[in-house]
Amino acid sequence: MEGVIKRRWEYICNHSKEKTAMSVEECCKPTCEDSEGTFDFSVMSYNILAQDLLEDNSHLYRHCQRPVLHWSFRFPNILKEIKHFDADVLCLQEVQEDHYGAEIRPSLESLGYHCEYKMRTGQKPDGCAICFKHSKFSLLSANPVEFYRPDVPLLDRDNVGLVLLLRPKVPRTACPVVCVANTHLLYNPRRGDIKLTQLAILLAEMASVAAQQDGSFCPIVMCGDFNSVPGSPLYSFIKEGKLDYAGLAIGKVSGQEQSSRGQRVLTIPIWPPNLGISQNCVYEGPRGQRTEKAGADPTQTELANSDLIGPAKKSSSRLQHHFSLSSVYSHYAPDTGVPEVTTCHSRSAITVDYIFYSTRKEDVSRQPGAEVTLVGGLKLLARLSLLTEHDLWTVNGLPNEHNSSDHLPLLAKFRLQL
Repeated sequence: MEGVIKRRWEYICNHSKEKTAMSVEECCKPTCEDSEGTFDFSVMSYNILAQDLLEDNSHLYRHCQRPVLHWSFRFPNILKEIKHFDADVLCLQEVQEDHYGAEIRPSLESLGYHCEYKMRTGQKPDGCAICFKHSKFSLLSANPVEFYRPDVPLLDRDNVGLVLLLRPKVPRTACPVVCVANTHLLYNPRRGDIKLTQLAILLAEMASVAAQQDGSFCPIVMCGDFNSVPGSPLYSFIKEGKLDYAGLAIGKVSGQEQSSRGQRVLTIPIWPPNLGISQNCVYEGPRGQRTEKAGADPTQTELANSDLIGPAKKSSSRLQHHFSLSSVYSHYAPDTGVPEVTTCHSRSAITVDYIFYSTRKEDVSRQPGAEVTLVGGLKLLARLSLLTEHDLWTVNGLPNEHNSSDHLPLLAKFRLQL
């Protein structure tokens, strides 16, 4: 019998700086002392491995015992994990449509979740879901995103995203809202051009959904399988908010390809104007289907024409987005510096899954010497630690008897200032 993977909670609360180590079986939902005027919530991001995709790629699971690959074995394990961690928001990838309708959605609804789902286009079997606790949030809007565009030859792949706007259920008349996004970008390591464009579409939708009347954005959590490794140009673009891609080899965008020999470089611009998305990753131009989002369009126009991008307006090889995003994880084991991984199968063990979130910025309008005010973001309270490749192979990799996907669930707890 295989052992149980050991993971620990890493608490990042100011009042609890110690890191608490315990196994997945022993740990409970992380908690931090509640402060008046705050709202705490937890988020899980989990690629649960669609059964059809598992069977279509059986060569990736040659290390597994056959019984652990059956859906009848896997789903109870996955549901047990979800129930155990009891996250307030679930962002799930590779959710197979027939399983979603027959088992996944009913099971999650019985646990108190409301579920939204977006199936991939092109008759693909799976999609992305965002589920949230009725007791914690109310749904303001659900915005599915299709990356396939028949009028844009570059975008001939069927990946999708989903963006929700949620209002915390608190006894206050005015309460901040939270934008939660979930996606699964294209896998193909050689098509970084498609990955970047898919990401730009998601960011544009997030900018539309999260836009507030004063021109700022509400707090954001962006989850998913981005099929890109830490430190890659795509990852750096998310975190730094800018990317100059002139001369960048397409296969280098996601960091999955080791050699760039013979690879063509990204075209300038990457995507054509008729996509309707600016180099600032917001909607622009004649895009009538966006106009029904009352209150968002003026902000979108301002961002599309904004001077924030500075010199980049004159150089279309520079991308920018307007969010301030951090990764929940550092991607390296704190004690050894060994890379952590989020997925492991017969071919590889790497990090491709992330939870990004809005960071809090100092209010620049404060008077000199006044108390620092943090605005416009979320505070990370705790995260469930990741593992190294060596850790996972001690339990025969993924999936195994106790962990029924080839990805690990990511889990974080945040604090929202009300």
